[in-house]
Amino acid sequence: MGKRPGLLYEALQRLDGLMALGQSRADAKAQARAQGEHFWSFSDGKMHSYQTRATYQDMVMRFLRWCRVTHGTKRLVDVDQRADELASAYVLLRVQEGYSPWTLATERSALRLFFGSPLLAEAVPLPPRHREEIHRSRQSPESEEQPSPHFQPEHWQPLLAFLRVTGLRRREVRMLHVAHIQEQPDGHVVIHVQGKGGKVRQVPVISGQEATVLSLVQGRNEEEKVFPHIPSHLDIHAYRRQYAQTLYRELS
Repeated sequence: MGKRPGLLYEALQRLDGLMALGQSRADAKAQARAQGEHFWSFSDGKMHSYQTRATYQDMVMRFLRWCRVTHGTKRLVDVDQRADELASAYVLLRVQEGYSPWTLATERSALRLFFGSPLLAEAVPLPPRHREEIHRSRQSPESEEQPSPHFQPEHWQPLLAFLRVTGLRRREVRMLHVAHIQEQPDGHVVIHVQGKGGKVRQVPVISGQEATVLSLVQGRNEEEKVFPHIPSHLDIHAYRRQYAQTLYRELS
């Protein structure tokens, strides 16, 4: 008789079954709306990107280790039978330990998806979230005038100019090839990227800045990466925000 799989191994198997790479979350949302469902937020009970998987897996595993140490649970079925009780106790503990409202909300979302229960730990009130308390990416690209010792913007001007007029995510920039940048018959330039959940989208370059992008790929092999290296300390979110604001003004 073989050895029974342990708690964490069973959890990894369940997480594998919740992956839906290449499947469109937007399509699932549209289908749910067509069936008469109404919602402020939406989840189809699946994970559509490796980034979400990595984040949720880390949080679920931390919770299960806590269950094993604190309550002696050694099988996933034991946790399933007490899922709301254990998750509520765990979330309450995290609230008392002072974790941010955003971390707490993400952890609860991870546990809800893992246990397939959209109301898991509903009895535990989370601290309110206030926009002014968000510290991530609050700096603006103009803060390059006082650069971090870990990042020297003068060494990365072509990349920064590209980010200002495209607003791509870090992963999208890292995976971008020359062939993905295309000039349209009307002179506009669009970038074909594979975004979250494997969904392909077209990103328009800010009007009047087409030459900025085309100059980066002129004469290069189509299979070549546009930017082979991206500095780890670069705050790409600040450029995404600037791009979104510029595009909004342009469309308005």
